[in-house]
Amino acid sequence: MLKLHHLVNSRSQRILWLLEELGLDYELITYPRDPKTNFAPPELKAIHPLGKSPLLEDNGRLLAESGAIIDYVVRHHGHGRLAPAPDSAEYDTYVHWLHYAEGSAMLPFILGIYMGRLGEAGAPLKPRISSEMMNHLGYISGTLEKGNYLLGDTFTAADIQMSFVLEAARPTGLLESFAPLIPYLERLHARPAYQRAVQRGGPVQLGGTAKR
Repeated sequence: MLKLHHLVNSRSQRILWLLEELGLDYELITYPRDPKTNFAPPELKAIHPLGKSPLLEDNGRLLAESGAIIDYVVRHHGHGRLAPAPDSAEYDTYVHWLHYAEGSAMLPFILGIYMGRLGEAGAPLKPRISSEMMNHLGYISGTLEKGNYLLGDTFTAADIQMSFVLEAARPTGLLESFAPLIPYLERLHARPAYQRAVQRGGPVQLGGTAKR
């Protein structure tokens, strides 16, 4: 059976959601954040050297990194669901979004979170970081003007992977500048599997209102 090591209010919510979308049997081990530092607990470091979540165990394999885990689960347990056929033109687009989420899009929003904690000391960084946020949100929005999901009208695991970028962006208030983004996030939140994942793993709250 699959075993997911899940840190509350973290990227691992995506893997929990993926497992629910595919209707897979899995064991969920939930870890709270340190109430003072908000960091992951040391128990995770005993499982993987980085001490990060998500971590997924499957038949003696231990997988880290959200994109790699999503790719593995879809290939080994998806039975053709949540991804285009590997020999299709859409598959390359799917892979692009799967990697873009963490490879490019998340960075300015993570920097924005840390910048906010610096107060006035972080002010010189704000114009550059805000510009990058708008750049990425504009790119995502332009794609969503063509369909309900990243691959047109077909929901895929790439949408699950990208969801956390918009969760991180939402507290900035910038989503309102791009008409497709909030409806897109609301469509994702309305999926029964997403709601089951929140019930099991807790809400996502990144500096704003919890998404239940």
